Amino acid sequence: MSTEETSQPVSASAGQTDLSRYNNDWFKPGPRWKMLLWHFTNALFFNSYAPLPSRVKVSLLRAFGGKVGVGVMIKPAVNIKYPWLLSIGNYVWIGEGVWIDNLTQVTLGNHVCLSQGAMLLTGNHDYRSATFDLKVAAIQLEDGAWIGAKATVCPGVRVESHAILSVGSVANRSLAAYTIYQGNPAVAIRKRTINS
Repeated sequence: MSTEETSQPVSASAGQTDLSRYNNDWFKPGPRWKMLLWHFTNALFFNSYAPLPSRVKVSLLRAFGGKVGVGVMIKPAVNIKYPWLLSIGNYVWIGEGVWIDNLTQVTLGNHVCLSQGAMLLTGNHDYRSATFDLKVAAIQLEDGAWIGAKATVCPGVRVESHAILSVGSVANRSLAAYTIYQGNPAVAIRKRTINS
């Protein structure tokens, strides 16, 4: 077989992925100028170790259309995709290295904690489609929810009031209130009791 023959693209008609036909033109999260301006703002002030106070970061999120409550703490090296698709309640803690990949709406209730390296992922791809179509679904974390270090919340998940996703776990379905989840995929391991 010649080199020319081996470099030809493989047809996806036989049940294979064909990324040459991938098209997400339908996905328009905001005007290009706004996305570009946010890209540099995010890199300079959020996804960096610049010693900026949280109040400055909160002001920037609000300037870009984010809804942000009071008493919000944002640590260094946080990556936020689109602040205009983000709603943050009061007294929320966002830990170092958190990635909020909000291709669509992400809502954080009051007193939510996102520990170091937590990931909120609103996008995925349709593995059944030859064209690997993009799919997006909103994430909602209700009041008092805690996402542990290096834990991942998948698209479409609702974390109910005061539920916990423990360290390194993956939530691919909604989590019940006052319940602690662990593993990949995360399963309920015990109830959460809070002492006054």
